[in-house]
Amino acid sequence: MKFHPAIVRDPCATRRPLPQVPGPRAPRYVVRVTSTPPALAPRRPRATGAPRPRGGAPAPAPAAPVGRIPVLEVSPVVEGGRWPAKAVVGEMVPIEATVFREGHDAVAATAVLVAPDGTERTAPMVDVAPGLDRFRATLHPDAVGDWSLRVEAWSDPYGTWAHDATVKVAAGVDVELMLAEGVLLFERVLADAVPLPGRDGTPGRRTPADERTLTDALAALADATRPAEARLVAATSPEVRDVLERAPLRDHVTASATYPLRVERPLALAGAWYEMFPRSEGARRLKDGRWRSGTFTAAARRLPAIAEMGFDVVYLTPVHPIGTTHRKGRNNSLTALPGDPGSPYAIGSKDGGHDAIHPELGSERTFRAFVKEARRHGLEVAIDLALQCSPDHPWVTEHPEWFTTRADGSIAYAENPPKKYQDIYPLNFDNDPEGIYAEVLRVVRVWIDRGVTAFRVDNPHTKPLDFWEWLLAEVRATNPEVVFLSEAFTKPAMMHTLARIGFHQSYTYFTWRNTRDELAEYLTEVSGEAGAYMRPSFWPTTHDILPPYLQHGGVAGFAVRAVLAALGAPTWGIYSGYELVENVPRPGVEEQIDNEKYEYKPRDWALADEIGISTLLARLNEIRRDHPALRQLRNLTVHPTTNDQVLAFSRHLPAEHSPTGEADTVVVVVNLDPHSPQESNVHLDLAALGLPPLADGQDPWAPSFVAHDELTGESYGWGQDVYVRLEPLRQVAHVIHVRAS
Repeated sequence: MKFHPAIVRDPCATRRPLPQVPGPRAPRYVVRVTSTPPALAPRRPRATGAPRPRGGAPAPAPAAPVGRIPVLEVSPVVEGGRWPAKAVVGEMVPIEATVFREGHDAVAATAVLVAPDGTERTAPMVDVAPGLDRFRATLHPDAVGDWSLRVEAWSDPYGTWAHDATVKVAAGVDVELMLAEGVLLFERVLADAVPLPGRDGTPGRRTPADERTLTDALAALADATRPAEARLVAATSPEVRDVLERAPLRDHVTASATYPLRVERPLALAGAWYEMFPRSEGARRLKDGRWRSGTFTAAARRLPAIAEMGFDVVYLTPVHPIGTTHRKGRNNSLTALPGDPGSPYAIGSKDGGHDAIHPELGSERTFRAFVKEARRHGLEVAIDLALQCSPDHPWVTEHPEWFTTRADGSIAYAENPPKKYQDIYPLNFDNDPEGIYAEVLRVVRVWIDRGVTAFRVDNPHTKPLDFWEWLLAEVRATNPEVVFLSEAFTKPAMMHTLARIGFHQSYTYFTWRNTRDELAEYLTEVSGEAGAYMRPSFWPTTHDILPPYLQHGGVAGFAVRAVLAALGAPTWGIYSGYELVENVPRPGVEEQIDNEKYEYKPRDWALADEIGISTLLARLNEIRRDHPALRQLRNLTVHPTTNDQVLAFSRHLPAEHSPTGEADTVVVVVNLDPHSPQESNVHLDLAALGLPPLADGQDPWAPSFVAHDELTGESYGWGQDVYVRLEPLRQVAHVIHVRAS
């Protein structure tokens, strides 16, 4: 069956489609980096085999006084500031704190971001949980570097007076006294010489118009010939409140501790990755039955199609020489037949190790040509960093102390009992940490010099955390543009700590979240507090994983998971062959039959156009580029549906945080059933969409905004409640751009 989302129609539309309104296009972010890293900095020598000191428990922070206005539970803060929270340029950073004081006087708070150059960006905080004293504001950093954040709490004398005066004047209690106190207050306001900095970081000095507004309010308050109610109205008008929100009078200012915030380039948060085995591109079987490997030159011919689908990063599995000792055969067989290429993760042979290139793929010259061609098409190049060795790796003979020697004198190979990986030796980081650390850093810098700007790190959870913390810091010091993706499908504590100590992105459990409730819970989790340090990367499949949903879901199943991955997280990726719906598993395991890890796998890419998934992938990536809301993480809301086979969520970006200067909102409604049509009512949280609430008595089903479907090109009138019907292979999802009615 052919899946082509561009020609389908919404079968549940009951009203005449509204005219389409063209929306703004956001510029695509393309980075071009060429860097030559400096030499490895000298480090204090240590005796070979001596254990590397481990970081002990941090010393307890000295007790700090609570302050005149308590500021507690500041976020985003990672482990009390032990590691920096994360953000990227242009990302909305929600800053929260609990702020309160004794008695009934009004309190307020200000969120402050401090740039690397010391300049400040501020925003007034709003009490988002009345009665719980939880305040929030959103700011976005505009430059790469090490920033910091704090919250300033303060007593609000104007807010206190305005509240008390309104109540007392209405009740006829102490009327003249309250107005007289108001006169004194406004005299203080006009004499105040140190107003709050503006929201954009510029000094918040009042304009002449602001001064006139406050002077007029003072004159009205002092005019005893006017009615008391009129004097009060003049001093509490929206214009006055606006001036005093922008440049308030602040008493008893109490600042929280200052916490670190690391700001990186946008690709650290948002990007589309395409994984490929370069040896399969252009590979062919010879007359004698053996295979000739593909090359970087042949793989480069695939780059225009990858770029045309809108991907940002092309990720190559290991390109190093492959060992022959205990080489695995097809489908992970223990016996390799003549011509079997072996797993590229069994790294190292007589031709070299982690800094070398497999001679059948090409040379350093052709690799650099591949990188250059990728950049010409707007693609960055990532490679695997797999810190393991085949028995033939040069390190095995040059540095036997880097491995574990067993009682019989043999080197321990990798095991996950009862599984054995005889073709791989794991490194033992405790034997010679200084030597291993320095060598890995050297290898990473070799590849950075060759043009690599991202690393997908294989199984980082099987190496010491203090090693990763050190390595990532060393690379960041010289090449802050380099991105590291953690491939750690492991327990939450390890996955989250890898993110805390510096990994830019993390593979996630998305691959195994299938039901509406599972997905809703997980989307909420990864876009919530964890978003301060862990940036999720959603992959429907990998070269190791073919989940049951895709084994049985057919073309529609692949379409559903692509929509969820591309729009459910700012970073997502696919493994080459997704366009061809490769979904036949190897019996008994969640991976493809004839796995590409163990053989060449040339593909007939002409079939992709017939299936239509490549068309969908291109459209999804185009939608992501057009909508900056989809390149944010901490702006997701799940909306209730009446059918547990239908999931609805949205992402909203307010105008003040949008690079286009206009608010951007996208609603995604997905049929999770790849086999049957599903119908549902969807109840939309209008506030989460940046829309005003319904007026009293307004029909929630009546159209209140224009819903433009980015997959079909059609527009509808949607309200707070809406009915949808979605059919596999016709339209598995609505991707709605919310437009004002």
